[in-house]
Amino acid sequence: MPASALRESGRMFALGISVFGMMFRRPFQFREFVEQFWFIASVTILPTALVSIPFGAVTSLQVGSLTQQFGAQSFTGAASVLVVIQQASPMIVALLVSGVAGSTICADIGARKIREELDAMEVLGVSPVQRLVVPRVLACVAVAFLLNGLVSVVGVGGGYFFNVLMQGGTPGAYVASFSALAQLPDIYVGEAKALLFGFVAGVVASYRGLNPKGGPKGVGDVVNQSVVITFLLLFMLNLAITAIYLQVVPPKGG
Repeated sequence: MPASALRESGRMFALGISVFGMMFRRPFQFREFVEQFWFIASVTILPTALVSIPFGAVTSLQVGSLTQQFGAQSFTGAASVLVVIQQASPMIVALLVSGVAGSTICADIGARKIREELDAMEVLGVSPVQRLVVPRVLACVAVAFLLNGLVSVVGVGGGYFFNVLMQGGTPGAYVASFSALAQLPDIYVGEAKALLFGFVAGVVASYRGLNPKGGPKGVGDVVNQSVVITFLLLFMLNLAITAIYLQVVPPKGG
């Protein structure tokens, strides 16, 4: 890895630590947090719901087809629901939050940077990180956490609907198989992923917005970079968390 990439990674990690530490300092920008929360929620709720319906349906149809081949139709509900709760919901939420809200956050902070507003804030003794970055990152975390529940419900409902109506599954077997194999840590890990992914999306977007190069064109470049970097980090984090979870938490009945 080039030295410049290592430096960028270290600075981004340092910003994440600073943001986490400043969350508990006064004064907290509550109004800014509410405005950002409302904006992010308003632009992500509908796309998230619309994406989760076909994703849950495709997952249920694919899993149902495979379980029919092995003669294990009774486990369709458990497999479909666990995939949605553990993997699909956090990833859908994180990708939409980073793609829709993260790009906007990056562009907003980048525009302020090239207009030298952030430099003026520092001259006045105001920390741009505490004033602008912290409420935006917290808004991403809160929206991701709440949207994860929405995606789980909508995705499971879509999978149930398509399995029962299109594949001839029975409602009782769908629900019973889920209750037989699922456990509370499955929900906990999904929500924990949503919280972490929302934090990462907010920090990456803010970091790239704080470091644009080349004027207005540089702002557009860092917006694209923030989305790509966030996607890569989220997929790697999801892989690591899933591997650790499967090793640490034993399967139900195992």
